[in-house]
Amino acid sequence: MQLSETAPLFSTVKLGSIELKNRLVMAPMTRSRADADGIQIPLAATYYSQRADAGLIITEATAVTKQGSGYPVIPGIWNDAQVEAWKPVADAIHAKGGLAFLQIFHTGRIAHSTLVGETPVAPSAIAPNGETMTATFAQESFELPRALSTEEIPGIAAAFGVAAKNAIAAGFDGVEIHGANGYLIDQFLRDGSNQRTDAYGEDRTLFLKQVLDSVIGAIGAEKVGVRLSPWTPFNSMTDSDLEATFRKAATALAGRRLAYLHILNGGNDNRPAAESFSLELAEIAGLPLIINGGYDGAAANAAIEKGIAAVAFGIPFLANPDLVKRIEKGAELNAPDFATFYVGGEKGYTDYPELATA
Repeated sequence: MQLSETAPLFSTVKLGSIELKNRLVMAPMTRSRADADGIQIPLAATYYSQRADAGLIITEATAVTKQGSGYPVIPGIWNDAQVEAWKPVADAIHAKGGLAFLQIFHTGRIAHSTLVGETPVAPSAIAPNGETMTATFAQESFELPRALSTEEIPGIAAAFGVAAKNAIAAGFDGVEIHGANGYLIDQFLRDGSNQRTDAYGEDRTLFLKQVLDSVIGAIGAEKVGVRLSPWTPFNSMTDSDLEATFRKAATALAGRRLAYLHILNGGNDNRPAAESFSLELAEIAGLPLIINGGYDGAAANAAIEKGIAAVAFGIPFLANPDLVKRIEKGAELNAPDFATFYVGGEKGYTDYPELATA
């Protein structure tokens, strides 16, 4: 379906300190192409700049500390070498007229000791079900994590602030705090993974609030977005009262004047219900809403008409560097090559054809 050039999806929108040229956002997607020290590869500049027609690029999840770097060859942003490696990426995006937020996270209990050099940490000593990947790319059962002490948690929150400051030094326009998909912030939010009896159990949003304060203090609220995933069971996430939990999380965002709230509706096949609850959370938070999860151009345009600020596309952007143009023209999309998502190199990374050469 071809959309009119005047369709709401192609209109501008202001999110915090930036103005998007359209409302198609490139969702964060792990590509596992950094080196073992968390140094981003030079080819990432090509990959991201190819997709700079997006209104906003949100990068792959980037670890705030070695302790939080729970997958093989994912990038980090905790030291100078990592900052230097990201600079050409931000520069390349800007050279093509794009904008980019660096997504920052800590994997918590999803990590493996061979990757982080210690027992993985979590709110409570509860292991997820299933398997994770080791430093040698082998699949092994999740390890039993160590419950963080009350005293050490503020230091992790502080590391998010350092990471945010480093992201700005690398040239990014802001950061997205990854509070979704079963990683450390999400682990603190849900009672399936947080069974603490201290302040972090009495108020499961406390860690999120400390991270927000740290990041806002480092770079300003207008350069900060937050991603949540209420329905996503990925990484063995459960909660006894999901809606109440995420209303509290949204309340924790309220009054902080962030750039946006980004909701992943993965795990909820009822799109109208997902959109309705996501809009409710955004209203509680007082923030513009970015929504993500299985949209095509027509559905995204309809979402904008309902008051959603922007729609994030993941795999469609991965396989179609010119996704904005393809949606505008109603052109067929490239099929994603799932076998090359995490294997390194150009194949399945920078070699997807654009319309002119397809």
